[in-house]
Amino acid sequence: MHKFLGSIGFSKLNKVTEIDMMIRKTMESYDDKIVVEDESGRLISQISKNCGSDMGISVCGEYDEENQFYRDLYFPFFRGANISAQAEVSFERQIGRESFAAAYEDPRIGITMIFFLQNVGEYLNMVSRGEVSRVPLSIQLVGLAQEGIILFPIKKDKKMEEEYKENTKYRNQLITAARSGDEDAMENLTLEDIDTYSMISRRIEQDDILTIVDTYFMPYGLECDQYHILGDILNVALVKNNITGEEVYQMELLCNDIHMDVCVNKNSLFGEPEPGRRFKGVIWLQGYVNF
Repeated sequence: MHKFLGSIGFSKLNKVTEIDMMIRKTMESYDDKIVVEDESGRLISQISKNCGSDMGISVCGEYDEENQFYRDLYFPFFRGANISAQAEVSFERQIGRESFAAAYEDPRIGITMIFFLQNVGEYLNMVSRGEVSRVPLSIQLVGLAQEGIILFPIKKDKKMEEEYKENTKYRNQLITAARSGDEDAMENLTLEDIDTYSMISRRIEQDDILTIVDTYFMPYGLECDQYHILGDILNVALVKNNITGEEVYQMELLCNDIHMDVCVNKNSLFGEPEPGRRFKGVIWLQGYVNF
């Protein structure tokens, strides 16, 4: 069983036969299907079926010469409504299966963001037509969470919020300059990090770490597309999986100035999500690239 099936309301699927039945239903009554012939002549297909608002199951595989479909992998997906970034994206096929990892440089957090590509079929279609180029593309990032915790926000006045925006803008400029080889920018970033470390070291003796750190976005574990996040909740929707009837929360988050959407099963979330509060959890990062 895919460990993130529960995120979109399939938490009670625990038998191979139940999962196979769900996949067969996806292939028999799909909502979207793309078939692409790659450079080696193989017919690669991505078949998707919705099970609720902007979420569902996607199956990837290939057809043989007798038009028989062979499944390679399946995965749950959730499609957000927000553009998270506009950047040049790199793609790489994952070993042993018809799936792709995508990556781009994000100056807001200073790391390479790696995510699981949702629209594999569209990407392969663009490759077959020779239309994939190194131009900035818009990316919609989403996260599937197995579980999560709701936290209260940090109290901030308007002055603090303005200072935070200015500091963030200045830091992003420094990171961009440092990536271009600006030694002064590298030195300023190093001094900033030293000041931040000193401030945290002083405050951690009396304050809880989550009252000092507002949001964060950092890699988690050994898999490159999983992240531990803490983000501000902007909007919340409670929706039902129309196949199982399970309820899931779909949240719009602002995490390190990155707009993204997260989906988590209601029964796996500790606390009541509301705009203004914060979500903390581990997510499987997916992305829809608008080609």
